[in-house]
Amino acid sequence: MGFYVSVAQNSGVSKIFSDTPIMGHEILALIDNDNKSMIVAWRVNHILRPMSWVIDDDADVEFVDTSSFEGMEIYRGTLTFLLTLACKRAISKDVTLRYSTSDSYYCEIPGETATEEQVNRVKEEMNKLIASALPIQMATLPLDKARRIFERQGHAERARLIQWTGVDPIMLYRCAGTYGYFGVPLTASTSMVKTFDLNYYSPGFLLRFPSIAAVDELPPLQVVSKLMGVFREYSSWLNVLGLSTMDSLHERVALGKSLDLILISEAFHSEALSRIADQIIDCADVRLVCLAGPSSSGKTTTSKRLSIQLQVKGRNPVAIALDNYYVDRDKTPRDENGNYDFEALEALDIDLINENMNALLAGEEVQLPRFDFVLGTRKQGRKLRLAPEDILIIEGIHGLNDRLTLDIPQEKKYKIFISPLTGVNLDAHNRIGTTDTRLLRRMVRDYRTRGYGPEHTILMWPSVIKGSHKHIFPYEEHADVLFNTSLVYEISVLKGYAEPLLRAIPEYSPAYGEASRLLSMLSFAPVIPSENVPNLSILREFIGGSCFDD
Repeated sequence: MGFYVSVAQNSGVSKIFSDTPIMGHEILALIDNDNKSMIVAWRVNHILRPMSWVIDDDADVEFVDTSSFEGMEIYRGTLTFLLTLACKRAISKDVTLRYSTSDSYYCEIPGETATEEQVNRVKEEMNKLIASALPIQMATLPLDKARRIFERQGHAERARLIQWTGVDPIMLYRCAGTYGYFGVPLTASTSMVKTFDLNYYSPGFLLRFPSIAAVDELPPLQVVSKLMGVFREYSSWLNVLGLSTMDSLHERVALGKSLDLILISEAFHSEALSRIADQIIDCADVRLVCLAGPSSSGKTTTSKRLSIQLQVKGRNPVAIALDNYYVDRDKTPRDENGNYDFEALEALDIDLINENMNALLAGEEVQLPRFDFVLGTRKQGRKLRLAPEDILIIEGIHGLNDRLTLDIPQEKKYKIFISPLTGVNLDAHNRIGTTDTRLLRRMVRDYRTRGYGPEHTILMWPSVIKGSHKHIFPYEEHADVLFNTSLVYEISVLKGYAEPLLRAIPEYSPAYGEASRLLSMLSFAPVIPSENVPNLSILREFIGGSCFDD
C-alpha cells in the first residue's frame, strides 16, 4: 500500500505517490526546483530533518535551503564538523568553539595558543575534505554506545552530558569514521559547504561563513575589539568558576551549588555595572546615557540597576523606556511579508522622542507617553522634569541611533550596548546561540505580559533577527562600553517556564519544528528552580517578580 508526499513549493503544492520508503534527495530529483544546489535539509511534517531521512507514510514536506535561517544554521553546523575533523587530521588537536562574532566563530585549541602555520594547515585539510565530497551520515545510536564512542574520541565532557540528559537513543552524525553531535541536521556531503575561511586571531582563530544574503561569498570581516574583550573577560570568569560546558553546570547543580551560582552571577553583573557607572561619572559633560540592545537583552532592568549604581556614587539618574514611544499598532510599518516590523526605527515616534529629549535636557517639564502592548495603543504617562545635575537614561533597541537625539552633542552622550553576548556552551563544539537565549526570554515574557502565545513569538522571530542585524547590531561598535547580560544559570531557570509553552504547540503548527529544536536544546540543561533568583535580576524581567515592575 503506497502513500502520498505533499511537497510545498513557491508555485504551490506537488503530490508525489510512492509505494516504497523514500528519502529527501529522491523526492528532490522528482520535482522542479531552481535552488536544488542550495538545499541542505527538509521539513517533514514541520520537523527539520536531514536529506537522508526516510518517510514511509503520508507526509507534508518542504525543502530548506541556505537562504533561510535554518538552512544557514545547518551550513554552519556542517562547517563546524569539518573543522573538528580537519584539526584532528592536520594538527592532531581538538578545537573549542568559544563564541560568535561578525559571521564567524572564534575558536581555540584547548590549552595552547594557535599558530598561523597550524591554522593554514587546518584550512588546507578542510578544503581537501570538501573536495573529496565525503558522505555525512545520520546515525541513531543507543545512549550507552554513543557515550563510549565519545569517550574513545576524547570527548569525555560530551559523554557525561548525554548521560546527564538520558536521551536514548540519540541522533549523531558520522563522517570519515568520526562521530559528532549537533543541534541541527547536517548536509549530506562535505562538498556542500565550499564557502568559508579561517583567519588567525591570537590566541585562536576565526571560522568564517557566509550570510543568508549571499551563500557564495563571505561578508567583510569586522571584529569589534571591545566585544572580544567582553568575551575574554567572561571566559576567564567561567574558568574561575570551573564552568566550561553544560556538563560542568550539571555537576554543580547535582552538588547543590545552584544558589552559589545564582549569587555569584548576580554579583558579577553588579560589579560590571558599577564599573560602567564610574566611567559615566568620569565623563563630566555627560547628561544623557543611551542604552541599546536587541530584543530581550534586558534593557529595562539594566537601566534600573545602572541607576542604582549611579545613585550610590552620588548622582541622580532618571530612566525612560523608548518602548513607550511606539506608534499605535495601526501606524506600525510592515515588512516585505506584510507583518508588523517592530524592529524598524519608524515603529517609534522619532519626532516626539527628539522633542522630549531636548525639552528634558533644557529643564522643561514633559508629559511622557506610555504604551499599552496588549491594546497596541499609546496613552499619557507620568510627567517629568530634570534637575540641572540629573542624568537622563534612555533605553530601547534603537537607543544608540543618533536620529533619536539629533540636537544633543556627542560629548554629552555616553553609549552602552547590551546583549546576552555569550554564556555556557553545550560542549566544545556546540554553542547555545545568543539568539536562542533571547528567543526563550522573549517567549516567556510575551506569554506573561503581552498576550502572545509561543507560536506567535517563534513565527515572528526570523523578522526580529533580521531587524536586529539591520537596525541594531551596526551600532554596536559605536558604543562606549559593552555589557554582557548573560547569566550562567538562566537557561536552567528558563527551562521550567519555556518547556510547557513549547510542548503545547500542536504538531500541525508551522512553529512545531522550531519548538522541537528548542526542546531538544533544553533537554541538555539541568533544572534550577526560580525561587532563589533575586528580584533585581535581569532574568526577573522575563519570568516575572522583578522589583522594577511598574
